[in-house]
Amino acid sequence: MDFITLLGLAAAILTTIAFLPQMFKTWQTKSAKDVSFMILITFMSGVFLWLIYGIYLQALPIILANSMTLFFNFIILWLKIKYR
Repeated sequence: MDFITLLGLAAAILTTIAFLPQMFKTWQTKSAKDVSFMILITFMSGVFLWLIYGIYLQALPIILANSMTLFFNFIILWLKIKYR
């Protein structure tokens, strides 16, 4: 792997794990009142478009980061709906 790919993977890891604390806190407290439904939908739409873009470019860091971020945000969205 070249330096740019490693840089992209590092960025992917950091931006993806940034959602874990929110996901775990929502899960543990069984409360998602502080999570905005609109920002989740808007953000997830953007992440989905980034994923499509990454697939088109065949850019592994973009694909991995956005796949995992989308997955984590689907969990947060599910918890938001479940704990309404």
